[in-house]
Amino acid sequence: MVEKRATRPEKIRCDACPVMCFIAEGKVGACDRYANQGGRIIRCDPLTVLDRRIEAGGEIRPFLKTQWDGQVVGGDDLFLTAVGSGTTYPDYKPAPFIVSRKVDGVDFVTVVTEAIFSYCGVKVKIDTDRHLGPEAAPVRAQGEHVGHVTTSEYGSQMLSLGGVDHLTGGSKPEGRVTCDTLLRLCNREAVDLTVDGGASVVVQAGKPPIVDGQAEERMRVGCGSAAIGMFASQWRGLVDEVVVVDDHITGVVSEHQAGKVLGWPDTGIRILGRRSTPGRYFQVAKPGLGWGGTDIQDPLTILGDWNPKKGARAGLTLLMVSTTGEQWGYFVLDEDLRPQPATLPETLRPSVELIAENCEPALCTVMFMGGAGGSLRSGVTRNPVHLTRSVQALKTRVTCGGAPTYVWPGGGITIMADVTRMPGNAFGYVPTPAIVAPLEFTVSRADYQALGGHDAAIRSVADVLEHGGEYGADVRAVARDKG
Repeated sequence: MVEKRATRPEKIRCDACPVMCFIAEGKVGACDRYANQGGRIIRCDPLTVLDRRIEAGGEIRPFLKTQWDGQVVGGDDLFLTAVGSGTTYPDYKPAPFIVSRKVDGVDFVTVVTEAIFSYCGVKVKIDTDRHLGPEAAPVRAQGEHVGHVTTSEYGSQMLSLGGVDHLTGGSKPEGRVTCDTLLRLCNREAVDLTVDGGASVVVQAGKPPIVDGQAEERMRVGCGSAAIGMFASQWRGLVDEVVVVDDHITGVVSEHQAGKVLGWPDTGIRILGRRSTPGRYFQVAKPGLGWGGTDIQDPLTILGDWNPKKGARAGLTLLMVSTTGEQWGYFVLDEDLRPQPATLPETLRPSVELIAENCEPALCTVMFMGGAGGSLRSGVTRNPVHLTRSVQALKTRVTCGGAPTYVWPGGGITIMADVTRMPGNAFGYVPTPAIVAPLEFTVSRADYQALGGHDAAIRSVADVLEHGGEYGADVRAVARDKG
């Protein structure tokens, strides 16, 4: 008797990314995006369409005509994003969806594709005065080097994460962790980061940063000098001297031009920092997590001896406050001209609260940045350089998941987009490793034809909503077992 061996399900090869997975029937590839259904490679998630008729600009996910009301659609009501569209890889074929629609009587074409980005990263703006780490210090996730601290901005610390060198130029764990970090940040998830020689920070797009376990509440109103300029008139006649402590520019009202204009008398104060211009001091302390982004907890440490020849006297009052109004102290000079803590007068409290009131909520901003060059452009036109030139000439509009993008001047198509303006889970990945991001190119049909576009592949919005694409509802319903 011949024993029959159980036959394994036949696997087929997916060419949607360079990994080229072999996927068994009913299973998905390593990316969780493509599956084998009935011997065909299909996209697992539905195309996402933004519907501006829904309150606050919602999203719908059409899958065949059962989810479409049959109305004739066009204009600016519906916008087909590339989320769930599929990719052009290996780029010899037209983009998955090339859709025609009329806007104000003009025929426009939108080309959508999920672009595979090896050259990509995120720029992270973290609203905080607290020092995260020295400029150019490595930033790590799960112990792996995924980026660096870059130049700080007004009231914010900045990180540059990802990039091709971290994705592909280091070890396999570095590339894997970098890809995972970018994916989670772009999909608005919380990510734990540490800075060499600095702080730990939890970053999540649209949420307050958490620095060394402390959630930030306020973005500073301005530097110390700016605060003096804004609020000097609020303090005139209520206190003899005001110092706004700041890591970058500490302000002193009696010396500041704003104080001089208001007729503020000299006080004989001495600041232990590098004097820039009158009433403005640099380097009063080292950067840190204390007052105004410095490393101090006691503001008096930035003061030297008071000079009686220049106005110092017993009984002189002093208000010291940080740029967010979170820290403040009120002092009175004793007979030895040394400041002693005192109770803040109720007349001064509103001015301290005014600083806090003028501070905006502290948030994390995550900007996806990628270079849409290479061969994905051939999914739009047979002559890719024509697309680049059309984008730079502002004839072709580039969006990312329906969100507006900033296109950098110069060669290529280098874009930045705010991830909070995109549909949820708009980004994916392939384990090469690389990030998969939705990209849409919108151009008039006449200009699209002039580009040498794939005119024969154009479909109407109604056709897309009725017939969909190569999707697998059955596969989405089963467990995501790897093939």
